[in-house]
Amino acid sequence: MSENIDITTLNGYGTTLAAVISFPPDFDASKSYPAIVVSHPGGGVKEQTAGLYARKLAEQGFVTVAYDASFQGASTGEPRQLENPFIRTEDVSAVVDHLTTLDYVDSDRIGAMGICAGAGYTANAAIDDPRIKAVGTVSLVNIGQMFRNGWTGDVADADAAPILEQAAQARTTDAAGQDNQFPLAPMTEEDAPNEELRQAWEYYHTPRCEHPNAPGYMTTRSLSQIITYDAFHKAEAFFTQPLLVIAGSEAGSKWMSDDLFARVASQDKTFHVVDGANHMDMYDGEKEVAEAVAELGPFFAAKL
Repeated sequence: MSENIDITTLNGYGTTLAAVISFPPDFDASKSYPAIVVSHPGGGVKEQTAGLYARKLAEQGFVTVAYDASFQGASTGEPRQLENPFIRTEDVSAVVDHLTTLDYVDSDRIGAMGICAGAGYTANAAIDDPRIKAVGTVSLVNIGQMFRNGWTGDVADADAAPILEQAAQARTTDAAGQDNQFPLAPMTEEDAPNEELRQAWEYYHTPRCEHPNAPGYMTTRSLSQIITYDAFHKAEAFFTQPLLVIAGSEAGSKWMSDDLFARVASQDKTFHVVDGANHMDMYDGEKEVAEAVAELGPFFAAKL
């Protein structure tokens, strides 16, 4: 059972998050349940992989919330498709805020998970927000690292300087009324540099999982915040919650999951590798998602 809800944020930008809350089988509002916030990838919406994971975890006894980020999907905020990582991190805690108001949610048993950039934002939120008691990540991307260092981590930080220049120019032209789009995944099949990212195009732009609210791009000005952002900043001091990291063995992005796992202060951490899976398989591959949920469900049940 699920229902659509609106969540008013208190992040100073006045946005309202469009969300779907899902309930366990035989839900009883007079009882108290653990809850999990589920955050979508950059460029995604709640109707895609985040909603899939949220529904499957609800089936295992959790109240779950999948939501659209501020400025994206069915949520409010201008400019549309802004991907400000600091606000996206705040969105995670805004959903936690809402969960604490619900009588049927145990406020001491709230966890969070995310997919791709949503996993990075979830990690960042956990560093800032100790109300998040356990964290799961799937195909994690630290969006700052990805844009600075490339998909496979082989680009030096300083070599990202031209991207900052591009972002600055976009801010100037934005002020003059021009619309500037920057792809978060290949916009055409021909743009994809490898098979893994070809599947990202396929996911967002074909019937595999396309959605009218997920155009696959962000505002170019977003790069001004993204390039210098580190989703894991101060993880070595303040990320003390139990952590489950899940990544495919063939994912070009796996190095970012490795980095989070190495940096957190938590001594209660597990890394589960899905053999043979790439980054995109973990979004909607039937076998791969089933394996991930088989790890996430017991993890959250034990830690919340």
